[in-house]
Amino acid sequence: MRFGFWPGPASLWTDLLDLARHAEATGWDGIWYADHFMPNAEDTSGATNEAWTTIAGLAAAVPRVRIGTLVTGNTYRHPAVLAKMAAGVDNISGGRLVLGLGSGWQENEHAAYGIPFSTVGGRLGRLEEACQVIKSLFANEKTTFDGKYYQLKDAPLAPKPLQSPLPLLIGGGGEQRTLRITARYADEWNVWGTPEILRQKMAILDRHCADIGRDPKAIQRSAVAMLVLTDDEAVIERNRASGRPVIAGNTEGVRAVIREYRDAGVDEVIIPDFNMGGAERKKATMDAFINEVAPAFR
Repeated sequence: MRFGFWPGPASLWTDLLDLARHAEATGWDGIWYADHFMPNAEDTSGATNEAWTTIAGLAAAVPRVRIGTLVTGNTYRHPAVLAKMAAGVDNISGGRLVLGLGSGWQENEHAAYGIPFSTVGGRLGRLEEACQVIKSLFANEKTTFDGKYYQLKDAPLAPKPLQSPLPLLIGGGGEQRTLRITARYADEWNVWGTPEILRQKMAILDRHCADIGRDPKAIQRSAVAMLVLTDDEAVIERNRASGRPVIAGNTEGVRAVIREYRDAGVDEVIIPDFNMGGAERKKATMDAFINEVAPAFR
């Protein structure tokens, strides 16, 4: 299994770079970053770093680890422009980028920045066309595309990504449309969830793959859940009250949960730092996990 670290978007660049370098040096496999412009809250004044400028900096400054968006909101950038950006970051990184893509969901930033939000169906329709556009631009010298939402005429993309193919990750758990799009276009798939949720969603993803004659093993699967590495039941319950999936317990308890993810078919567990406190506490939790839990699954 792989283990990825997901720092929050409000960190100062210097703090983010320090955490990412620490993750790389201590054996984590990936650094992931959310794509948002502002907090999803009543108070929208908090700092929020732009994802693609940030991961371009990480690609240049942090060696070895995979670097990806979790996930890019498709509504924010034309897919041809996004493909060009992704090819550039893949070259900067030496071939370590994962292009995470989703339909876009945070309505308040669409309203604030004047970006059309559309319906769920409209956003998913755009996501499906974007996958086609991006994969064609990566693979072909020129792309012509006449879709409902996007149109290209003899569009080039050079330089190409170093990776061939550059991994396209689709984020989301919608069982009718999102997982069908994943089955057809994705190299990787990600969702927040417990092992039970992952088993349920992956069975549906596998059926969508069967419907189109694709080997489901061609799609790597990753899960996101918060980490609470402690014996303190009160702390565990406080984190569970957030409603987010939580990997919680002492070292052996956390190993048992990771074992469930592995047995469900998860290839990578991604740990956000949202609940980990300050920088030194984050590093201590990261180190305890990567040194005491992760080796049992590698």
